[in-house]
Amino acid sequence: MLSPKSTELVRATLPAVGGAIGEIAPLFYDKLFAAHPALLRDLFNRGNQARGTQQRALAGAVAAFATGLVENPDARPDAMLSRIAHKHASLGITADQYPIVQRHLFAAIAEVLGDAVTPEVAAAWDEVYWLMANALIAVEARLYAEAGTPDADVFIPCHVIARQAETPEVTTFLVRPADGRPLPVARPGQYVSVQVPLPDGARQIRQYSLSGHPENALQFSVKRVAGDPAGEVSNHLHDHVAVGDTPLVSVPFGDVTLADGDSPVLLASAGIGCTPVIGMLSHLAATGATRRVIAVHADRTETAHAFRADLHQLVAKLPNAAAHVWYEHPELPHPTSRTGRADLTTLDIPAGTVAYLCGPLPFLKTARAQLLASGVAAADIHYEVFGPDLWLGADA
Repeated sequence: MLSPKSTELVRATLPAVGGAIGEIAPLFYDKLFAAHPALLRDLFNRGNQARGTQQRALAGAVAAFATGLVENPDARPDAMLSRIAHKHASLGITADQYPIVQRHLFAAIAEVLGDAVTPEVAAAWDEVYWLMANALIAVEARLYAEAGTPDADVFIPCHVIARQAETPEVTTFLVRPADGRPLPVARPGQYVSVQVPLPDGARQIRQYSLSGHPENALQFSVKRVAGDPAGEVSNHLHDHVAVGDTPLVSVPFGDVTLADGDSPVLLASAGIGCTPVIGMLSHLAATGATRRVIAVHADRTETAHAFRADLHQLVAKLPNAAAHVWYEHPELPHPTSRTGRADLTTLDIPAGTVAYLCGPLPFLKTARAQLLASGVAAADIHYEVFGPDLWLGADA
């Protein structure tokens, strides 16, 4: 909780800071990477930096946290903190990195806002920063302890024991620890980080959802990413990582995981968002779940739909499950009611359903609105978005 004096100062300056955060965030990263170039080379996603999405995600998180402190002082945005902490843990972020961030962030704030940043204002925002940072440090310490990596050494050299093309754009990799240690525990819906050496000497890291739960390996699936900038890690994995290679793979993290129980569950995905959903369905089938399961997927075409056969095979193993698939441009005979964009309001969704969504942000927003219109409680709608979470703190 903010002190009373800081609360008033933050409330008074929040419009100015919030209005300028779009300038502050890029300047902060410029200062951070100028002082610590290894962070851009080996930790931060260079593609997201080039696109500006990481800056917008940081801006949204900081503004949302500060707003919450002044408007709801007795509540803490635990969902936002958990999402960020899991991502940090998957990268091996440590407590000693937070003062570095603070130094360059506050230098950027002072440069953009100038004389408006009095010593009192700077102290108030410093209090905001350390409330958020210390909360994250505590959550991350717990995550490291639970993962058996209290020193934040989360990466394990892993042998690639198999790779399988799912579509022309998606490849699945199966890996296991190279030193023979037991597989790390994974929950359905989680992801791993993968670090690879690139031709320019960088060691970039990306997260990939676990797309199944084989007994003797971790399984993750990677979509080739086109565009400018292209997906340098994803494309490197497609083009250069073969069976027998040994990439560094983190223990699993991620806070959007399938809860146990017998309540109805709806799993809705679009595009490569199918990967955690397939992992959840694999878990349900492997454990002989009898709960009601509604599996929904939207894609461009049948050819683009990764795990298309797996979706139907897994649903067929569940006694109380059904699959509903929409294609924008079907290549085979397909029901006209399932052509175009997914419409969850057309489904019979039972009371008490818990929903898990994964896909592009427009799909997530539309699917969430449709589920709310169908009577699903907001607290029962969980989502995973790939890349910086531009939805955090927003009125989704």
